[in-house]
Amino acid sequence: MPELPEVEVVRRGLERWIAGRTVAEAEVLHPRAVRRHPGGGEDFAARLTGRTIQAARRRGKYLWLPLAVPMTDASDASDAGLSVLGHLGMSGQLLVQPESAPDEKHLRIRVRFDDALGTELRFVDQRTFGGLSVHENTPDGLPDAIAHIARDPLDPEFDDAAFLTALRLRRTTVKRALLDQSLISGVGNIYADEALWRAKLHYERPTATLPRPRAVELLGHARDVMNEALGAGGTSFDSLYVNVNGESGYFDRSLDAYGREDEPCHRCGTPMRRRPWMNRSSYFCPRCQRPPRTVS
Repeated sequence: MPELPEVEVVRRGLERWIAGRTVAEAEVLHPRAVRRHPGGGEDFAARLTGRTIQAARRRGKYLWLPLAVPMTDASDASDAGLSVLGHLGMSGQLLVQPESAPDEKHLRIRVRFDDALGTELRFVDQRTFGGLSVHENTPDGLPDAIAHIARDPLDPEFDDAAFLTALRLRRTTVKRALLDQSLISGVGNIYADEALWRAKLHYERPTATLPRPRAVELLGHARDVMNEALGAGGTSFDSLYVNVNGESGYFDRSLDAYGREDEPCHRCGTPMRRRPWMNRSSYFCPRCQRPPRTVS
């Protein structure tokens, strides 16, 4: 699934190309694309129509588009606290396309605007694991469905001290903690493996045994690797992870751990290993990232 850098690339594109535009019509072409929206396709389309999309926002892996009523219809201002929440899933794409462009094979939702710019927003999803839904906002401006999601390490308001304290109290293993979106958001399997490789930590290291300086170092590596990935447009292993113009990122060329089974460690030359882990895989160097004694 796309992680923080990939979602942030999409957010920036949406902010550039659709912020401030008013929805003329929304068309739901596949019901699974709005299965998280309680009212179904017709209600989803009705809630978007006439709304002005504000600047795209993101927390961790989640992005949303705050909605406001047009200035010409101030009578509906009391109903302005809504957002479109985007869940990209395994293959979801939010694309800004010319209105004249042929429909993508897996086009699920189309949003047209009431201006003459000639572009529209399309949600394309091959595997239909993702989707869009409209939610009420919390007082903090988050869609209520993600109110439990923690801030991410690139958020200026992320509380390092609180995270480090909670990490030690979690009584879990370090990679599980990194993937706990209620503790720290935005880190997924790829960037967890990368940060752990940089910190020379095994993924099964208990958080209770992690000294605070090592935890500080790990958090710094997580920030660094995601900032570097963001600068490269994210990580794209296939054509599914793209920005709003359909372009792939290229950080996969810079990965040190993820996907490098049997390749030499960039630090010591030892062949990298892969192990099944929570229906995923963990990639690590058996020499640089020695497992704790309780892990075989």
